[in-house]
Amino acid sequence: MADDDLIAKYAAQASMSIAQEAEKRIAESTNPEEEARLKGESLLKVVGSDDFVPALLARLGPVRAALDGHGGGIAVQSHHEHSTNGVVQLDLVLDLTGACLSCGAAPGTLDGIKADLEGDAEVRSIRYSKNLLDTFDELGREFILAHGNVEFV
Repeated sequence: MADDDLIAKYAAQASMSIAQEAEKRIAESTNPEEEARLKGESLLKVVGSDDFVPALLARLGPVRAALDGHGGGIAVQSHHEHSTNGVVQLDLVLDLTGACLSCGAAPGTLDGIKADLEGDAEVRSIRYSKNLLDTFDELGREFILAHGNVEFV
């Protein structure tokens, strides 16, 4: 087996293991029926309601386990509806809450949240509040701006 094939095989196994562990942890800390209901809700119908952030969280993959397990979460700073050819989508500006604010893993968390939520047909874009940058030290700020694959506004 070639080195590249072996690396790909281990990466796939690790990814599957991480996803399974994340699902297990999420299931332990949430109500599966409520999660299914929230995931099935149209974000456009619940935007601005008490169900909006929980509906966003229900759409997250393994990054959700990190948020829940480390005492963090997300907050919606602003939302705008954007319509193209009759298709309405949301542009969201988010912030992290709780312990996630100064965590060294925050760049990965931000990228994971962005990827998961932009995978939803009702979400056009995810950006983050520039105030979030103030919670990182200088090195963390430089790193996230250079390698974070996210936008701050």
